[in-house]
Amino acid sequence: MKINHALILCAGLGNRLNPLTLNTPKPLLYFKKKTVLEICIETILKLGIKNISINTFYLGSEISKFIKKKKFSKNINIFEDGKEILNTGGGILNMMNNYSDSDYIIFNPDTIWSENYLEDIKNMQTFYFSKKLDNILLTTNKSLSFDKNLQGDFKLENNLLKKSEEKDFIYIGCQILNKNLFKDYNIRNFSVSEIWNNLLVKKKLNGFESKNKFYHLTNLEIFKKLKDL
Repeated sequence: MKINHALILCAGLGNRLNPLTLNTPKPLLYFKKKTVLEICIETILKLGIKNISINTFYLGSEISKFIKKKKFSKNINIFEDGKEILNTGGGILNMMNNYSDSDYIIFNPDTIWSENYLEDIKNMQTFYFSKKLDNILLTTNKSLSFDKNLQGDFKLENNLLKKSEEKDFIYIGCQILNKNLFKDYNIRNFSVSEIWNNLLVKKKLNGFESKNKFYHLTNLEIFKKLKDL
């Protein structure tokens, strides 16, 4: 089995990257001559995923124009959050509700994705289906983060994520979720961390470790340092 549909979360306001994001949405910031959204889409295409959906809110028309201009080879659909931002959870559900797929891989474009991640993501997908899971988050040890100010989110033990004082692992912006996890939710402003927290309580939040260096557009200071690499 494999994932056939990828969702990219592009509705954030990008406030921590002002003034760069006053007129340009964060996914359209350039890194090494390509936008971070383009890098994310190319990574998804290299995974052989057939369909891509993108949600937008802030400066969403700029993202729509960019997608039309690039003429990517795969089917890419854009969904607007509406008059009010839906946050990560609401944005994901709003996209999922348009399709019949059960399982979706979800990306944050503000991670600098690269070919180094392809094997990790493929292995995570294989693990997901072999263990008949309904969720899994791609994580890395915080020691591998370019931004040394980032705090860990979880403890990872035997592919199970836990909240503890030992928060050595960071969620790095790629996850697989089953649509059934959202069955009790309506389309509204809520964070996907609500889903995670419910799973943590039940000791059912799964993690997969990447040992790649983690580059993320945390804020203006980090972005400037990344551009100097």
